[in-house]
Amino acid sequence: MLNFVTYKMLKIIIPIVVICMAIKLKAQPKTDSLMLHIFDHTESIVAKRVLQNPANYRLQIIYTEIDRDKKNLPGFKNFYFNYDPESYFNPASMVKMPLAFLSLEKLNQLQQPGLNKYTRMQFDSNYIGQKPLIKDSTSETGFPSIANFIKRAFLISENDPYNRLYQFMGQEAINTRLHQKGYEKIRITRQFMGFDEEQNRHTNPIKFMKDDGELIFLQTSAYNKAHFDFSKQFLLGKGYLNKKDSLINEPFDFTKHNYIPLEDFQQILQSVLFPLSVPKKQRFDLQKNDRDFLLKYLSQYPSETNYPKYNDSIFYNSYVKFFFHDSTHQMPQQIRVFNKVGWAYGFLTDVSYVIDVKNNIEFMLAATIYVNQDEILNDDKYEYETIGLPLLHEVGNLVYKYDLKRERKYQPDLSAFKLKYETRNPTDKRTTIKEVDN
Repeated sequence: MLNFVTYKMLKIIIPIVVICMAIKLKAQPKTDSLMLHIFDHTESIVAKRVLQNPANYRLQIIYTEIDRDKKNLPGFKNFYFNYDPESYFNPASMVKMPLAFLSLEKLNQLQQPGLNKYTRMQFDSNYIGQKPLIKDSTSETGFPSIANFIKRAFLISENDPYNRLYQFMGQEAINTRLHQKGYEKIRITRQFMGFDEEQNRHTNPIKFMKDDGELIFLQTSAYNKAHFDFSKQFLLGKGYLNKKDSLINEPFDFTKHNYIPLEDFQQILQSVLFPLSVPKKQRFDLQKNDRDFLLKYLSQYPSETNYPKYNDSIFYNSYVKFFFHDSTHQMPQQIRVFNKVGWAYGFLTDVSYVIDVKNNIEFMLAATIYVNQDEILNDDKYEYETIGLPLLHEVGNLVYKYDLKRERKYQPDLSAFKLKYETRNPTDKRTTIKEVDN
């Protein structure tokens, strides 16, 4: 029989062991056998190395099968490879996607006569580091607008449009609205301006005006007083270069950076592409013309776009289509990709909906990878071209080949995603844009 002391010790030890086991189980990345089967067919040396050691590259992949019923209503099933929502990756430009959706939603909910995504804007400044903005030479009107910011953010992932959408939404509203939609782990706290924590809490005053300069709507400056939970630290690498380019021999701290789990990005994109497929609270309040606009610029190429007029030899068709990014820089003619990508600090991320109009298939694919062999952050020595992009291209290729052969009970009607895109005006003599901050 157990003595009293032993019994008391067991009462203490057993719960601790159970808790530790539960934590260990919870921390295990999720991998489905289907993904192992798909990736087993790779002949790429780079892909084999990465896929056999996914933890070394913080690799996470989600493949979403889409099956239609006889009424063409889609059903979704996710398959995971090394997926761990607690494993930090820097979303970089991925955050532009939810801000674009939120900005259009906000315009609709303001219900101001004459106010829409094409309305002329003017940004003032009233806090340290803020920058006014009066004109936008990349737009057809020559002035800033929510529509042109979204185009620039999607077509080649420019950074200043993100800052302006952030300023329009305000830090508190961004996080509150996304949390209300069920994305409770999301934290968007930073603009891409090198601001400190306090500066990012402040946003600019903004005017919306008619073409003749008459004021339609004034949004005053805002300040976020809400508390963020930074109790969980995200430390990466063995060193980093600070703002003075001095090497600091300690991990880089991402704790207060933007944070969104990969599956949340997949769900956010799905909610706009297929709003009826998600719960009502998860949808964005968009008009039909807003959704049509988003679909167009999530999938249109820079070479097809007149405003902004990007140089298409630099910003080629697959520039922000990582799953189809190869040495040709071109996209397969029958394929359209509705997506958003991000790259920074050695992280590459892509969340996509892919259609093949010739073979009549569709699927979603999301992936993130970290390529930083020297483990030094901010030194601009990342293996994007040698490891990251080749890996994402191979993942896209393998999943595409699998989905191409997959049996479907009902063939999808993809007409809703067969869009009419722009064509470049051959008589337009404007100089193309060759340099941007992205």
